Amino acid sequence: MLYIGLLIIAIGAFCQSSSYVPINKIKNWSWETYWIIQAVFAYFLLPLLGAFMAMPEGTSLFSLLAEAPSFNLWMTIIFGMLWGVGGLTFGLSMRYLGVALGQSIALGTTAGIGTIMGPILLQVFFPESDALSQLTLSVIIGVIVTLLGINIIGIAGAMKAKGLTDEQKKSSTKEFNFGKGILIALLCGFMSGCFNVGLAFGQDIFAPGTDPMFQTLPATFLVTMGGFVTNAIYCLAQNSKNRTWSDYGKADVWANNLFFCLLAGALWYSQFFGLSMGKGFLTGYPTLMTLSFCILMALNVVFSNVWGIILKEWKGCKPKTIAVLITGIVVLVISCFLPQLI
Repeated sequence: MLYIGLLIIAIGAFCQSSSYVPINKIKNWSWETYWIIQAVFAYFLLPLLGAFMAMPEGTSLFSLLAEAPSFNLWMTIIFGMLWGVGGLTFGLSMRYLGVALGQSIALGTTAGIGTIMGPILLQVFFPESDALSQLTLSVIIGVIVTLLGINIIGIAGAMKAKGLTDEQKKSSTKEFNFGKGILIALLCGFMSGCFNVGLAFGQDIFAPGTDPMFQTLPATFLVTMGGFVTNAIYCLAQNSKNRTWSDYGKADVWANNLFFCLLAGALWYSQFFGLSMGKGFLTGYPTLMTLSFCILMALNVVFSNVWGIILKEWKGCKPKTIAVLITGIVVLVISCFLPQLI
């Protein structure tokens, strides 16, 4: 059961890490236009479908949400809106650092912040829950090892930035800017950690009789819905600022762009659908249950760097740089299993 759960989470991580590849196929749309269209699928429609699928026969999603404790409901949505800021800067981090390094720094920070901050805030608002008991030594060690792996990959990124000429950097990432990209990726990671905090506040929002594999899907919908609001406000404002409303009238590219936005959105959402299903197999392993979000982010980083190699983002780097990168990836893989062995 343990390995099945981790495998499902890994499949979701692979799908998420692949979700930005279809975006390269989008034609003649500005960033803000394709981002909001893929967000319709990734942050709203597909999570809503997942939440409906989670409901046992004879129950209603809307009744569940109407009867949920209002404080938990709104905290889940609010932290989703904060996570939405991370979603916006996530795209920018890859814009300036590339898929591999951008996702590595952003998701690594997300893993640490999201895992630690959830139990802390639950303890503040619901001291009777004893949420801090989740942060066992094994969990802390798991987070530390994950951050160590991310730091090693960050070192590889710094070596890449130092060792390549400007022409080589921009051959793989057109707007490569290491300093600017790192700041954006760290901001993204901090805000994106709010996703797991939102899930923590919404952990009890599921109907009685719900299969354990689907229990987090209603809360996932509330978090992504909050993020959708943030993204929609920003993207529509950018449409106005940049006068790109005409993108929506380009009938000749709609079929192509809609397909790849849907594909990107489906791949992205797969990570949280997989997280929910995977946790259903980990109920007998409390340490891994607490670390599941951290494990997902670590595996996202592993697969994003695989894509970075495939997309030749590390082309031209010295063997020493590649060796450091591979070391970071190995450490991240170890971090997924180490806490269970302690």
